[in-house]
Amino acid sequence: MEIGVGTGRFAAPLGIKQGVEPSAKMREIAKQRGIDAIDGEAEKLPFDDSRFDCLLMVTTICFLDDVFESLKEAYRVIRPGGWIIIGFIDRNSPIGKQYLRHKNESVFYKPATFYSSAEVASLLERAGFTDLHFSQTIFHGLTGIKDLEPVKEGCGEGSFVVVKAKKEL
Repeated sequence: MEIGVGTGRFAAPLGIKQGVEPSAKMREIAKQRGIDAIDGEAEKLPFDDSRFDCLLMVTTICFLDDVFESLKEAYRVIRPGGWIIIGFIDRNSPIGKQYLRHKNESVFYKPATFYSSAEVASLLERAGFTDLHFSQTIFHGLTGIKDLEPVKEGCGEGSFVVVKAKKEL
């Protein structure tokens, strides 16, 4: 299930069939892509405890009102042994710094709060997650990307970071 499924841009190609999205317009587009997109917010997920094996959040955390509460909710609805996967732009990366410099000029990013990899790791651990694994990509400015960017383990170099964290058994 994807939290903040939006239009289903990521869920559809990944075969994710269910998502939560507060925007009615985005939910409609996701539904057209075959996603069961339901109204809801990350801070109060409309699901029973221990329902999902895996949750995905792609570029969602920077738009949440309360990231820690959202991660506690994710922890609640993930089954023991399950995972959360979060993709985000690292605030300390070249693209993160660029977005911050021009944030007030962008309708899309004006309300966003960007986080560093260390902040996301700390929030995940405070919410109860363990066994964090980071991967990163986008090692150039957006205009410098000519081909597929490599993916490297870790964080601190790439602008787009993915962290996978586990809910222990």
